[in-house]
Amino acid sequence: MCLRTDGGPRGTQSAVPCGALPHNTRDRKGANPTHATSQLENTLKTRNLMAASGLAVLALITSAASFADNKARIDASAVEALAQFHKLNPANEQLEQRAAGVLIFPQVTKAGAGIAGEHGDGVLQIKGKTVGYYSSTAASVGLTLGVAKRSEIIMFMTQGALDDFMNRKGWSIGADTGIALITTGAGGDYDSQTLKKSILGFVFGEKGLIADASLEGSKITKMKAT
Repeated sequence: MCLRTDGGPRGTQSAVPCGALPHNTRDRKGANPTHATSQLENTLKTRNLMAASGLAVLALITSAASFADNKARIDASAVEALAQFHKLNPANEQLEQRAAGVLIFPQVTKAGAGIAGEHGDGVLQIKGKTVGYYSSTAASVGLTLGVAKRSEIIMFMTQGALDDFMNRKGWSIGADTGIALITTGAGGDYDSQTLKKSILGFVFGEKGLIADASLEGSKITKMKAT
């Protein structure tokens, strides 16, 4: 038997079977806590999913805007790098005109201490028109300390070499292909035999070609908007 408080003015009590008590007068401690917790977890999961979805959409919009800004920056830098490249040697512009395609990385930055990483963004131009945007990355181990910057230009002198590059999802120098790195010979002339190679590489700074530079190990991949 259970006691029920009547609604009279004196709050009299009477004995009734426990099963007869209304649900709203039973002990609140008898409620199922597991069910309540499950409902709360589902609510939080739904809110988190909505928040994550919103952030994902925002990231896509921001990424697209950033890529557009990045393209404009790369284009402007490529024009400056080509102008500097032409000034280094009168033969450079002629080589560019002969090439089936030209990769231009206006600024490749190398930074680290002992183990260094390199990165640069650039463009692929065919007959002076930009057809794609690419990034170049590499890692090296050696006596590296601080930050160094340089420009890189890769010329595809044959259509076959250009097609092979464009048909690959990732292009590694050394593993996928070899590049004839151009250095200045006696009197500032280039080696005529080297210029006959299908892919030519130039690494230069403000003072001219960098003699001890290397492109070995660089991986070049096409940049995407998303």
